[in-house]
Amino acid sequence: MNIQKMMKQAQEMQAKMAEMQARLEAEEVEGASGSGMVKIRLNGKHHMLKLSIDASLVNPVEKEMLEDLIVAAYNDAKGKIDSNASTQMSQLTSGLSLPPGFKLPF
Repeated sequence: MNIQKMMKQAQEMQAKMAEMQARLEAEEVEGASGSGMVKIRLNGKHHMLKLSIDASLVNPVEKEMLEDLIVAAYNDAKGKIDSNASTQMSQLTSGLSLPPGFKLPF
């Protein structure tokens, strides 16, 4: 294989990956728990943008449950981001013959 061709392919891949990373960072997803009683919104950098708690949950006796629901909602949204990034990375690298153990920057 021609080294110039390989370099060109590597540059094209790098540009595509940078574009994909920018798209992923701009996306927002919502995670929910407790049948929608707790919702959070995250961006692609995993920053929590918004937290919404149903008024019926704001009870001092229910504090521990509320905390658990917030954690579950965050993890739900983060899982969606991770899954989306994995899917897009698989699409981007399909057809490439990467050596075993080669890790891309995700």
